[in-house]
Amino acid sequence: MKKKLKYIIVPVIIFIVLQLLFLSSFWQNLEHKSNDLFFIMRGEQPISEDVVIVEVGDETFGTLDQRWPFDRALHARLINNLEKAGVKMIIFDVEFTEKTNPQSDILLSETAGSYDNVIMSGKLIKTIYDSSVREQFLKPLKSMIDRGVQWGMVNISADEDGFVRKYEMFQKRRDELKPSIGAVALGNVYGIENNENAFSDYPGFFQIGKNFIPKSGSKSTFINYFGPARYFSYFDYADIIDDSTYVTAFEKDLEMDLNLYYEKASELKNKIVLVGLTAVEAHDTHHTPFFSQDQQMTPGVEIHANFIEMALQQKYLRQYSFFKYLLIFFLAAIVNFALNSNIKPSLSIFLSLAFIIGYIVTAFLLFKHKGLLIPTLEIPAQILVMYITGLVFQYIKTVKERKFIKSAFGQYIAPELVDELVKDPKKLEYGGVTKEITVFFSDIVSFTPFTEKHSTKETVDMLREYLTAMVDVIIKNKGTLDKFVGDEIVALFGAPLDLEDHAYWACKAAVESRMKLTELQEKWKAEGKDSFNIGIGLNSGPVTVGNLGSEQIFDYTAIGDNMNAGARIESATRNYKTKHNILISGSTYELAEDRIIAEFVDNASVKGKANLVPIYDLQGMKQEITEP
Repeated sequence: MKKKLKYIIVPVIIFIVLQLLFLSSFWQNLEHKSNDLFFIMRGEQPISEDVVIVEVGDETFGTLDQRWPFDRALHARLINNLEKAGVKMIIFDVEFTEKTNPQSDILLSETAGSYDNVIMSGKLIKTIYDSSVREQFLKPLKSMIDRGVQWGMVNISADEDGFVRKYEMFQKRRDELKPSIGAVALGNVYGIENNENAFSDYPGFFQIGKNFIPKSGSKSTFINYFGPARYFSYFDYADIIDDSTYVTAFEKDLEMDLNLYYEKASELKNKIVLVGLTAVEAHDTHHTPFFSQDQQMTPGVEIHANFIEMALQQKYLRQYSFFKYLLIFFLAAIVNFALNSNIKPSLSIFLSLAFIIGYIVTAFLLFKHKGLLIPTLEIPAQILVMYITGLVFQYIKTVKERKFIKSAFGQYIAPELVDELVKDPKKLEYGGVTKEITVFFSDIVSFTPFTEKHSTKETVDMLREYLTAMVDVIIKNKGTLDKFVGDEIVALFGAPLDLEDHAYWACKAAVESRMKLTELQEKWKAEGKDSFNIGIGLNSGPVTVGNLGSEQIFDYTAIGDNMNAGARIESATRNYKTKHNILISGSTYELAEDRIIAEFVDNASVKGKANLVPIYDLQGMKQEITEP
């Protein structure tokens, strides 16, 4: 249960830590940059050409030979000329909040008020007064408001890195709320005359007529930029006012009247026209997602144009549900950690990279085709962290397994077999598998009478010497010591690691065990000690082998009829007086007959076997016969 809990607890901890990281401004900037890259990868998008810009640029000042601010009579002329051209709407991204020449102010107010499609601009400003922040609406001239001129806010806010990615739908001061010029413009498109109610504020979106605009935060929406700076059609302010009744400074120099307005008028029909400053000295240019592509900053007026175009085409960007995303993120964390903790590092890194690439590609396709914004880097970061965490857990697990395997098997099998088990510890997982192996049983003949004739110390010393020698022989011949049962030795050949010629190695171990016992008998005789004899029984066949202990105690062993048969064959050495006291079953003989010397003894009845079992007297190994 504890092992399973880690697959929940660890991802939960990592999930919480990562979420805290993702809330940091550093991480938010990284996410913003990844979304910026998506804009560049997607490329420019087609625009309707219904939205155009009339700019007061650096060339405008030279053409008119005027400095900013222009006399407001010029703006009145601009409005009249645009209306003559048949424009759909005029939106000023220029604030007329301070009084200037009274006659010009009245002229502009009267001109703007005589049309129902002119939108002026205001701004929310913040000032610090006596250590407190004061907010104030800078509104258009009272003479404009009194004449019913519509107006909206032009505030543009950037993220911490200075990039403008969102459009503020309104500004609020205390209980007073004013829509942006973009929201007012859309209100006009949908026939909403009162700009105070140009939109309805609902959870999750803003509604303007039949247009539902997804929210990002309480008062903003993401801007789906259609292209880099100056992607929209631009007209020079000077060209629009240059009609037959106006002579520009440039025309004076040429001593001719160009009347450029008439050339441009046909291009302006039915357009939504935004008027704004783009001159360098205006300092109204901003970083947008396409900046990384061409290093060009976008005029503020074009940011408003992008919003209006986006709304007209209803190609919004929307964020994936935060709570749905958290659920997916959490489940992905659990699955990812579980995978990385249980598979090979080579496969783990391949899967992790595949997940990361797949996720980023999916995120881009959702952005490109569905306008869906999902965190681009959070899931890849989670996968990377889970991969590293999984490697750490795998390392800890591997160290523990190696330590356990070496402690559990180091004394019972050959060192090279221990190394192989370390490479594949799954062979030792709890539960049994059926394998064909050869079982080895060895027992001291008449050991009880022997112990009765000798002191405990002498018996223990001789038994230790005997068992040590026998285990060395078994391990040398690729066997696994299963257990000691008193003076009985039980060994397995072919488990836990596969051994193709397990019967041969078991026979070889039996012959060498007998030879080693002969050496010990001669040694003990020289020391004036008594000695004993042994019986060895071998049997080959399928058995259930594995970790068959309890959950608390590891016990690698084998069970089954063939284990019992092996024990019975060893016992039969008391009944059949063979030279070396080594009996093997017919199944063992068939597997090793080409490499051993053995003679048929009998078809014996073995408990647990319905049929008689042929048994053979193992006399030696071919080309390895040594008389004791």
